[in-house]
Amino acid sequence: MQQEIDDTELDEQSELYEHHRFECDKSQSLLRVDKYLFMVMANTSRNRVQKAADAGFIHVNGKPVKRSYRVKPGDVVQVMLDRPHYDNKILPEDIPLNIVYEDGDLMVINKPAGLVVHPGFGNWKGTLLNALAWHFKDSPEFDVNNPEIGLVHRIDKDTSGLIVVAKTADAKTHLGLQFFNKTTKREYNALVWGNFQEDQGRIEGNIGRDLRDRLRMAVFPPDSEIGKHAVTHYYILERFGYTTFVKCVLETGRTHQIRAHMCHIGHPLFSDARYGGDVVLKGQRTAKYGQFIENCFKICPRQVLHAKTLGFVHPRTGREMMFDSDLPEDICELLNKWRNYATES
Repeated sequence: MQQEIDDTELDEQSELYEHHRFECDKSQSLLRVDKYLFMVMANTSRNRVQKAADAGFIHVNGKPVKRSYRVKPGDVVQVMLDRPHYDNKILPEDIPLNIVYEDGDLMVINKPAGLVVHPGFGNWKGTLLNALAWHFKDSPEFDVNNPEIGLVHRIDKDTSGLIVVAKTADAKTHLGLQFFNKTTKREYNALVWGNFQEDQGRIEGNIGRDLRDRLRMAVFPPDSEIGKHAVTHYYILERFGYTTFVKCVLETGRTHQIRAHMCHIGHPLFSDARYGGDVVLKGQRTAKYGQFIENCFKICPRQVLHAKTLGFVHPRTGREMMFDSDLPEDICELLNKWRNYATES
């Protein structure tokens, strides 16, 4: 399997180019470099790869090559691709917002599952930023297209819960430093597959792009040079036998951190298709149990993850602020179903 050694984040839409670097493994057969790159890269086209070759943006072992070059074992292939053209202006859309708190400096929003936070590949409209543009359409001092204000952090599309938005440049700088210095307080609730012997634990492992599936994140040894340092603490809230309801406290905030860390220790999030949690991983091999799980997936057809608590220091007043959100209806209904199952069993 070829290894991608270095890759810019897919959501860095402000960059003009995507930079990628691959190393061909020992079993690599001779193959045109344009075809090779098309096969190993996600979300690209052969036409984009060929244009990169014609522009001199494909290098093998440090030297530019034509599209007809045939890769061989051990070759290091680097490519720089033009990002697909898109209109990056964020337009107002009348999307309801559940605003938990708002003042002149910031606002805290309880985001529903299914709402993308920031426009990106495949989701240029219908995002939280489009909703913010509508909310502030009559406030000329708040321009959602200004990168100096707005989102301070992100949560996944199918994760529900609290997120903070800065309304001024000073607020975004101050809040951003709190996230960078790991002084914010963030707690998530999740339903995961399997039972735990312990009542609490700590997961440490670098988070980086999965070398075999670029749509997933993977966990690498803490002392490796792959990925970014990440630590998750977890605490058992309820045990249902084949699943467990946990609280996760983030020490760092990496892409898919809880999802990847829990999968790494053998407890994928329930109904998380990206990390293998959307199939029966624990329990009985009976038709009745299988139907029960299918009904559970229908109740909550997304990873069972909710950003429940968010705490930070107010950027202007210096006051400690802590927000807590109720679990959404789909997770509540799912937990009740598991409680009934555990009781009956």
